[in-house]
Amino acid sequence: MRPEYDLPILWRVGFPAAIRLITTCPQSKDVPREEYLTRVEQVSRWSDDAGAHGMLVYTDNSIADPWLVAQTALRATKSLAPLVAVQPLYMHPCTAAKMVATLALLHGRRIDVNMVAGGFRTDLISLGDDLEHDLRYDRLVEYAEVMRLALEANEPFSYQGSYFQVENVRLRPSLPHELMPGFFVSGSSAGGLEAARRLGATAVKYPQPARHEPVPAADDELSIGIRVGVIARETDEQAWTDAVLRFPADRRGQITHRMAMSVTDSQWHRQLSARVDGADPSVDTYWLWPFQNYRTFCPYLVGSYERVGVELAAYLERGFRTFILDIPQSPDELGHAGMAFSSALQGAAL
Repeated sequence: MRPEYDLPILWRVGFPAAIRLITTCPQSKDVPREEYLTRVEQVSRWSDDAGAHGMLVYTDNSIADPWLVAQTALRATKSLAPLVAVQPLYMHPCTAAKMVATLALLHGRRIDVNMVAGGFRTDLISLGDDLEHDLRYDRLVEYAEVMRLALEANEPFSYQGSYFQVENVRLRPSLPHELMPGFFVSGSSAGGLEAARRLGATAVKYPQPARHEPVPAADDELSIGIRVGVIARETDEQAWTDAVLRFPADRRGQITHRMAMSVTDSQWHRQLSARVDGADPSVDTYWLWPFQNYRTFCPYLVGSYERVGVELAAYLERGFRTFILDIPQSPDELGHAGMAFSSALQGAAL
């Protein structure tokens, strides 16, 4: 059945194989309880109809379990691959592997995993974890290695690490090779980048303006991506009018943002917080006002299809091939983003 909204043909037929677009699922804390299930189904269908590869499902101490949310997304869609955030503190790696395999058994679909080391110290300490930043990434690598062994091994396996030890484990149900998950890791710190290299994972960062992002070495095979919001319209004026309406000044949010920064050791959080943007339209496409008002955790690109396309093309030319978009507010929002990416693909030297 044709959806009740219209999306640019680029989105309906899917992006080139070299480009991977992922949307983001709404968080339970931001939606009334009685509306949340319907909202997850709705955003999942919009993303699926738009041809997105997947949808990021967050995890932290304050929101619904991501595995159960991912199950809801699978039931509402035909091909979307939920990207489930996995925090080592929440479950054993063999249990996480069993979740991936079980969802594949029930739905015949792929689940990708976003390995989360954690950034808010108060959340980590409340769960009895006081590891320093880089050691958490060492633990994350071991966790992902055990998960991968559990999913790939045809025979019982053992693993002896500093953080995880298992003996003669064999996963049931088994996972078909074609449904093996892709692994993602935060790439905003040196520890995260090293973890991604060790795992052969995609390193996703919260970017600086494209002109400040380094061009990777020609022989660097690391898969890299960014997490970013897009508000693109036919004209700059239309885009900024809608952006300011969507993200008005929020004094309470600004205070919350400052408090969050004071208790985090996340390098991307501190890096983005060093820049100060305002609510007024900017000559710069790159906009941090929503982040500074604690309305989202990523920068936004705002402007006409062509101006946002120029910025996206610059990211493409710096090697970024995975784009995790912020939570869509409507299917039209995905359509507008598709127009900006269409412009970027025409202008990028790929």
